[in-house]
Amino acid sequence: MKIGKLDSDVLQRIVIDKIRYRRPEVKTRAGIGEDCAVIDYGEYECVVSTDPITADVKNIGRLAIHISCNDVASNGIEPLGITLAVMLPVGTTESDVQTIMTQAGTAAEEAGVEIIGGHTEVTPAVNQPVIVSTAFGRGIAGESASARNMRPGDMILMTKSAGLEGTGIIATERAEELTGVLTPQELRRAQGMIRDVSVVKDGVTAGRIGTSGMHDVTEGGILGAVWEMCHISGLGAEVELEAIHVDPVTEKIAAHYGIDPLRLISSGCMLIVAPPSKAYKIVTEYHKIDVNIKSAIIGKICGAEHGITQIDPQGQESEIAPPRADELYKVINR
Repeated sequence: MKIGKLDSDVLQRIVIDKIRYRRPEVKTRAGIGEDCAVIDYGEYECVVSTDPITADVKNIGRLAIHISCNDVASNGIEPLGITLAVMLPVGTTESDVQTIMTQAGTAAEEAGVEIIGGHTEVTPAVNQPVIVSTAFGRGIAGESASARNMRPGDMILMTKSAGLEGTGIIATERAEELTGVLTPQELRRAQGMIRDVSVVKDGVTAGRIGTSGMHDVTEGGILGAVWEMCHISGLGAEVELEAIHVDPVTEKIAAHYGIDPLRLISSGCMLIVAPPSKAYKIVTEYHKIDVNIKSAIIGKICGAEHGITQIDPQGQESEIAPPRADELYKVINR
């Protein structure tokens, strides 16, 4: 099988379709494009998300916190606790563990989430550090956002820039290769993007205003996230490619390696769907609370008969394909 997330059809057929037992307390369960499970606790609901970090060893502690917290925030809910299962290769030193946990501790403080438990071990089963994190949030019953609430005419917004996390990982892991592609200042800025992968503020802020669903843009990039939200809702979409912000350093890195920045892992970038009146309020609120949360309207939700499409700068319309192995793996696994 290919490196990276399983293709959507394979995931559905050999993983999700094998999960047959259902509990009545589970309000949102495993499904293509679902970032979180939602569990009924009466007056409240618990929002839970699990994610692994396998690609970026140098920033693994930081990313392990932010990636799962981002998923909870994609439901418009503030994360409050997180567990970490840390698998370390033979030869790991105490200093290595200290670096990982210092990163995790700092990131947890940034996200306002407590590390409440987990597991740590050295094992020959891995040849580099792997962390699986599970984040928990609590919301009032019915408060959690879901793409199932999307309706034709809703607007599609994105925050920050496409390929954000992928840019930071590539610039860190392939710094020597990029010295002739980026200026020293551009390389430092690209590497610094790994510090901007949290969307907790983005998600919680939009959740207070009200959305029709959100999605943290991870593997598969911005176009993959659009496809997954439409898959959940059973609706179509029309995306204006020219409206999607891509940082110039991301464009340079993508051109150098021949990869598509719109299919590059983009933690730190949030996809938000909302009715027009609320969409404009969200954009205005971001501008008020944090100048670093740049946002843009990149398209609209359509009926299922329209399909999931993109319009290029020349006005040509084409279908958006389902997510496939992320573009990142074309670079770091060469």
